[in-house]
Amino acid sequence: MRLECPICKAVLTDVAEDFPTRPFCSPRCKLADLHNWLSEEYKVSEPLPIEPLVPESKPN
Repeated sequence: MRLECPICKAVLTDVAEDFPTRPFCSPRCKLADLHNWLSEEYKVSEPLPIEPLVPESKPN
């Protein structure tokens, strides 16, 4: 399996499915991603619209 780290962009080849830091290449990149979340560097651009879970059926 091929893996490209979303933090440092390192490419790893022949990675096992149960690679412990997947999708990151190392514990350092995993912690860097956690830091980005905790410091609110990642943001959702706008709220998602509220949609009903089940479509309403039309009466006959």
